[in-house]
Amino acid sequence: MPEGDTIYRAAAALRTALLGRCITSFIAPRLIGPSPQVGAAVEHVESHGKHLEITFDDGIVLHTHMRMTGSWHLYRHGERWRKRRAQARAIIETDEWIAVCFNAPIVETYRVFDARRHPRAGKLGPDLCRMDADLHECVARMQHYDDPSATIAEVLLDQRVMCGVGNVFRCEVLWATGVHPWAQVGTLPQSACLDLVLTAAGLLRANLNKVQRITAPDVSGGLAVYGRNGQKCARCGDVVRLTRHGEMARLLYWCPGCQAAFEPFPEPDWSDPIAHGMDPHPAATMFIKDVLHNRGPLAS
Repeated sequence: MPEGDTIYRAAAALRTALLGRCITSFIAPRLIGPSPQVGAAVEHVESHGKHLEITFDDGIVLHTHMRMTGSWHLYRHGERWRKRRAQARAIIETDEWIAVCFNAPIVETYRVFDARRHPRAGKLGPDLCRMDADLHECVARMQHYDDPSATIAEVLLDQRVMCGVGNVFRCEVLWATGVHPWAQVGTLPQSACLDLVLTAAGLLRANLNKVQRITAPDVSGGLAVYGRNGQKCARCGDVVRLTRHGEMARLLYWCPGCQAAFEPFPEPDWSDPIAHGMDPHPAATMFIKDVLHNRGPLAS
């Protein structure tokens, strides 16, 4: 499953092979937009989260979005491809290399001078894989999220907040920070948002040059919760759970034992305090309500 670190490495490899070289062939079945001309030179290769863009000197930008299935491969001429040609969504050839984009859901082009009209322009958050990413901007976007009731598990995957975090890193970041996946983003203090962003950036950058992702070096397999449903949590010994969450029903691995920070408590029904075994006096109702709302984030 491609995430920000994978796409970052792919862009680095493509830059090494393609930058400054003229293309001898460009094939893109079902391409949306104009095709770069044969003879055009590659000027830039950049990754931004799961987005990868290749800019040609004829003013065409190839934009690919990997989502959950896409990948870029590099081959020498005559080398056997690791996937079937029918899965290729874009093929760029030079005298030395063949760059192939497989199974990417989005493969489109636009012209440089129309970049501001592109539907995603100005919407993506900073790319955490970049060392110069503005992490405070990510925190600000999280704190001013357009839906304060959205769960933090959903917000971490929103590329408008920050780029690079996919499903694996989402689960691992939430575990590392101890934040409950269902915590509402509007209830998180600035310190918690900063902790989430710093942790995500740290884990992504630590994996930029690794083939196997490692977020918890002391855990067998290198991952603390992802793919470990039904196993004991390495931190608290509770059982790691698996559920589906969000609009896309993505798999979410988490530990209910130690991921309790900012856990959302159901709003109690205060209409009938006697039914709840409380003193019916208004002062008692206010006191109990304040106690519940002021419980520490790790209280159980």
